[in-house]
Amino acid sequence: MDISIETRQAYTEIDNFLEVIDNEYKNKIPKQLREIFKTEKDTNYIKNIDVNRAISEQNLKKETLAIIALLNLQYWCTNEKEKENLKQVYAKNENRYQQELREKYNPENIFKRDTQEKKVEQNIVQNETSIVEYRKSVFKQIINKLKQIIKI
Repeated sequence: MDISIETRQAYTEIDNFLEVIDNEYKNKIPKQLREIFKTEKDTNYIKNIDVNRAISEQNLKKETLAIIALLNLQYWCTNEKEKENLKQVYAKNENRYQQELREKYNPENIFKRDTQEKKVEQNIVQNETSIVEYRKSVFKQIINKLKQIIKI
């Protein structure tokens, strides 16, 4: 099983998180799952969890937050109504994320954006283009005068 560095770092954060929570919550998670977090974590990555700060203030990776949300839904949340509310919130967030991806990577919109950007660039280039007065250099003027004198 090939695990990315990002995932291993998330496992490190999860393992550290599980070390600081109450045993009541830690023991609800299957021992095998906790062992996976412990054995597959990135040992070179150091992330300390401050128990005096909220999770949102810990600067945890998105993947870590997703795993914590999953652990909450699967193991810590005991009220069925609360589970359903969480599932709805997670589904709403996923739909919003998918919609953002569709808007961002929709081929039709990409081409429209490109043509709009080209039009803006053309307008800028046209606005920057102005009539430049052509002046002959001093040397050219002297040479032309000399040519006129020599012909006469």
